[in-house]
Amino acid sequence: MSSIRPATPLIRALGRADYEPTFAAMRAFTDARTPETQDELWIVEHPPVYTLGLGADRAHVLAQAQHADIPVVQTDRGGEVTYHGPGQVVIYLLMDLRRNKPGGKLYARQFVAKIEQAVIEVLAAYNLAGERVAGAPGIYVADGPNKGAKIAALGLKVRGNGCTYHGVSLNVAMDLSPFTWINPCGYSGLATVDMRTMGVEAPLADVQQALAQELVRQLATTEADVPATNNL
Repeated sequence: MSSIRPATPLIRALGRADYEPTFAAMRAFTDARTPETQDELWIVEHPPVYTLGLGADRAHVLAQAQHADIPVVQTDRGGEVTYHGPGQVVIYLLMDLRRNKPGGKLYARQFVAKIEQAVIEVLAAYNLAGERVAGAPGIYVADGPNKGAKIAALGLKVRGNGCTYHGVSLNVAMDLSPFTWINPCGYSGLATVDMRTMGVEAPLADVQQALAQELVRQLATTEADVPATNNL
């Protein structure tokens, strides 16, 4: 395997886009890519939608959600049910893990750790402390009255050939009530917060760019630069 690093991922800003066409576009991109295809990060803001992971239990979509006129979409990512909506940064990572580590491939566990670390670093730039929770992918508030609340979610599809899609969401300034109508990520009663709840008023576009750039930086580091994780 060549030790030459792949080109820096191309960052695409999709604006506000419906979930289902974006999901279809991710799969089409991954179907069509070749070993020479440049990796891409897609930044998007979705209208309200619930998405289900491949093995998700629909019982985690509670009765309130079923009467909220919010679509529920079955996907092929990992994880349980989550919510996407206005005021949330969503970044999809269309990557080829076979070529994203010096001298070899990047393993899924390491990939998850890099994504989580990117979120932690962005939160730290806004003076917010985020942390991992063993066995529960995503990032959680590390201190204060909202300690333990979830502020970022993670769900990926890694195909057998090492190509990935889906990605990460970070709550910036949202209507959080739709999260209370599900068991987020399958956990009953899990509190969900956003950066605004934590006292940070930040333009969505600024956080989108900050997270995209930090993901690019993390993906360019070596394995030793990323803390170990037990979340996958």
